[in-house]
Amino acid sequence: MARPKKQEARRADLVEAALAAVSEHGLRSLSLADVAAQAGLTRGAILYYYDDLDALLREAHRAGLERFCDRRDAVVATLAEPQNQLAAAIREGLPSGPDDALMRLLYEFDVLAGTSRLHDELVERMYQRQLATYAGVISRGIEAGVFAPPMPVEQLAMNLVALEDAYGLHIVAGNSLVTVALAEAAMRAVADNLGCPTTV
Repeated sequence: MARPKKQEARRADLVEAALAAVSEHGLRSLSLADVAAQAGLTRGAILYYYDDLDALLREAHRAGLERFCDRRDAVVATLAEPQNQLAAAIREGLPSGPDDALMRLLYEFDVLAGTSRLHDELVERMYQRQLATYAGVISRGIEAGVFAPPMPVEQLAMNLVALEDAYGLHIVAGNSLVTVALAEAAMRAVADNLGCPTTV
């Protein structure tokens, strides 16, 4: 019974090594050798757990998606008022700063959209989760009578996701003119002015 647990732990370590290697080398030029060096293993050792680099990246993206989306949804779920939920969704959806390795990986997958079915699938899955978070909060606010957006829920959710992605990309790219605080304030101002206040 101990062997599966050990393999699961090793896979988790390799995912973390992949995230760190992407942060250092970038996704476009990443190789199994880079991940192996980060993990302190040989390429062959990695291939024992994953068929190839794409399989490992798929798992890293899945883990990143869960970490990012599940964490945000969990924070939102702890709040009762839709206004506070929306403020939290905006705050938790932005990178923590330029050195946010997980968000950098997720954005790099976006850049590679259209280059393979794998990347398209991963990017679309992330986008659907983002949309679902915002659409859920907005719908709850409308039902509670505290939100009155001038456009359909789906369109407003799309716009918030677009802002989140645009500001997030500037943040992880190190644009000093777009800080996390400025991006959060700008997104909240848009929501406030579109009938979805982010304060009670």
